[in-house]
Amino acid sequence: MNPTTETNFLGSVRSMFDRAARALDVPPDLVEAIRECNSVIQLRFPVRLRGSYRTFCGWRAVHSEHRLPVKGGVRYAPIVDQQEVEALAALMTFKCALVDVPFGGAKGGLAIRPKDYDEDELELITRRLTQELADHGYISPSRDVPAPDMGTGEREMAWIADEYRALYPSDIDALACVTGKPATQGGMRGRRQATGRGVHYVVREFFGHREDVARCGLEGGLEGKRIIVQGFGDVGFNTARYLVEDEGVRLVAVVERDGAIMSEAGLEPGAVAEFLGRTGGVRDFPGARFIADGRSVLAADCDILIPAAIENQITTDNAARIRAPLIAEAANGPVTFAAEQMLLESGKTILPDLLVNAGGVTLSYFEWVSNVSHMRFGRLSRQLDMQRNRHIVEMIETTTGKPVPESLKAPLLRGTEELDLVRSGLEDTMRNAYGAIRETMLTSDAIDDLRTAAYAVALEKVVRSYREMGLA
Repeated sequence: MNPTTETNFLGSVRSMFDRAARALDVPPDLVEAIRECNSVIQLRFPVRLRGSYRTFCGWRAVHSEHRLPVKGGVRYAPIVDQQEVEALAALMTFKCALVDVPFGGAKGGLAIRPKDYDEDELELITRRLTQELADHGYISPSRDVPAPDMGTGEREMAWIADEYRALYPSDIDALACVTGKPATQGGMRGRRQATGRGVHYVVREFFGHREDVARCGLEGGLEGKRIIVQGFGDVGFNTARYLVEDEGVRLVAVVERDGAIMSEAGLEPGAVAEFLGRTGGVRDFPGARFIADGRSVLAADCDILIPAAIENQITTDNAARIRAPLIAEAANGPVTFAAEQMLLESGKTILPDLLVNAGGVTLSYFEWVSNVSHMRFGRLSRQLDMQRNRHIVEMIETTTGKPVPESLKAPLLRGTEELDLVRSGLEDTMRNAYGAIRETMLTSDAIDDLRTAAYAVALEKVVRSYREMGLA
């Protein structure tokens, strides 16, 4: 395929996969077996709403079952179609493999505009979808575990879990049928922020390697760097918040559905999120310049561009105008395969979605493990940690004759909580995965970009699984 020829989302994912397979010299028959989805189901079901029946259409795709259960979110959006679901399922396979989460890849979608329905109606629709998935074997703690995605969240996951328990009351692991639930319903604290926090960890790790930073034409650390974020939902907002608050970056633009706002002095993420939630858009946000053609702002001057909305936002139409030397893909597939070739040729560095937004599935794994073990992380060790730390504080104070400052003592005496453990596990996961793809890129003669390296690291693990199971 000519690399400058634009393809759809699924075509881009397959092209990226094929490029990595060629670099690894994977046999063509095995490439074919791994590339395609194992199964895809289309669901059409009626729901009685407002005195009449409305028929809804959705899909669930299972890409690979080399690990079980398979994992992937459920997306509610009017633009959802089968190709998008298949592409996202494939990404999940390689994403999980890359960050050593022992799941196969899957994805689901329902062609629906959530804002068209009230909460009670959405609950009916979601419970009916759960029944359909269960009837066809596409939801189970041991086979297929959905999660939140665009248009869904903790509320929908709680409905799915409750409906599954009603369908299978004797399943002791029923809560593990879905992740991303509220913490009071078996969910994991920090799950909503996990993807954004993962983006933060990867970007910070990138800036910890001076040669990587220099390679894309930047210098120094993260502090003071200017970022543009497209999409200010949970992922975009939390990414911006952590980078601004923890690293001292400057948020100079936010791109949303109704346009974009810009301020060279910097935008406060919390204020933007509050305004967006209250008004439904960013127009008229005080102290910022509004640009109606929001997508054009992707080409504005900045140090780091963070697309956190939907796929196919940087294409051959606008790739040549992108000025950011570093692009961190917080969304799935925001850069097409053809556009990526143009960006790489112009010296840009792309931190790939396969790694950058893997924080969500990593926390989902922690939640699933907690659900099937029926044990909260840290429950057995917290008091022991507190007692040990108290002895350490007492020893320091006795030895020095001075009290330990309260700001240092309080965290130690609080003990290690579940949220501390999952954040530590997430940071370790993201750092290790970046290190693996970086090493692959630097040591392979056939790989010279981070995305191909990420696919290669993931593909090697999937191929190994196939061979160990005797399937190749």
